[in-house]
Amino acid sequence: MNQTEQNRPRIALLWRSEPYGHETPTPQNNRLYPLFKALGDLDVQAEPAPYADEFAREIHERLLAFDSVLVWVDPITDGKDRSTLDPMLRDLSQRGVWVSAHPEVIQKIGTKEVLFRTKHFGWGTDTRLYNTAQELAAGFPETLRSAGPGVLKQRRGNGGIGTWKVEIANPSMADRDPLVRIHEARRGSEQVEVPLSHFMERCEKYLSGLGCLVDQPLQPRTDEGMIRCYLVGTQVVGFSTQRPRAPGDFAMAREKTMYDSSEPRFAALKAKMESEWVRALQQSFGMDADSLPVIWDADFLYGAKDYQGRDTFVLGEINVSAVLPFPESALTPIARAAVSRTLAARNSRDSKR
Repeated sequence: MNQTEQNRPRIALLWRSEPYGHETPTPQNNRLYPLFKALGDLDVQAEPAPYADEFAREIHERLLAFDSVLVWVDPITDGKDRSTLDPMLRDLSQRGVWVSAHPEVIQKIGTKEVLFRTKHFGWGTDTRLYNTAQELAAGFPETLRSAGPGVLKQRRGNGGIGTWKVEIANPSMADRDPLVRIHEARRGSEQVEVPLSHFMERCEKYLSGLGCLVDQPLQPRTDEGMIRCYLVGTQVVGFSTQRPRAPGDFAMAREKTMYDSSEPRFAALKAKMESEWVRALQQSFGMDADSLPVIWDADFLYGAKDYQGRDTFVLGEINVSAVLPFPESALTPIARAAVSRTLAARNSRDSKR
């Protein structure tokens, strides 16, 4: 290897894989191929790094040879979580490998708790936080009775797992333990009716350890769909939209329609994100621009129209763990940001040696 090749940034793209998969991943045979190509166009040595908990130690040793690791791993996948992966990523970071998204960043802004911590932003709503079963029992039934249908969300999840629309089945009945109608946002879930006390007992498992439950009022314009705003650091790089599979269905359809960042219908949302909300997020959590992931997104529902008839937007979630797919317009900004931060991290590491 010549000196020029040695100086090329070396970036690993990591995603969860089956521990004994039959096909060896290459830059060309996976969903991240367009990003591999964009990185290659910038003269970067980008390599796939399939991850499985069973081989965490071997993967850790391999990744020590890289300058940075870009990670796409959901919080929950087929019963697996990130309890083995995240400590490995923290160790890599401490040893000078730049990681995006870093587990500490995920803990700050990539959980549903951020909806409560930022409810005073312009994207917020009347959000409540329950840390214990006692808090849930004291607050949630009264909120349902006084505020109407709500959405209860576990602290970490993806794909609608642990996010429920909850409403009293017969509001006219002043029952201390009313029958509630619940519908999980997970695709394929069915609407069911159970006593409220039974539902809250089922939710207690989400309150152990660092767990919590976040309670938001159901937005009346949910049937109009969701807007996903994609960002690279502080810059909006695109949008996508999803709608429910049918009116009144709580789960969003799988299909997304992608838009680039110049889409006129989202100009107001883009301006709010770049001029106000991202900055407020950074200040609230003590994060500089380079701490933000190279690709992340914020999901919005339509709020009530303002007095001039303009749309408002309510934050439903921030995703930083595994943002995929994303608009084609995001490819070059992601690649450039990854290279810039990789080189900065490598220079900082080398200067300490």
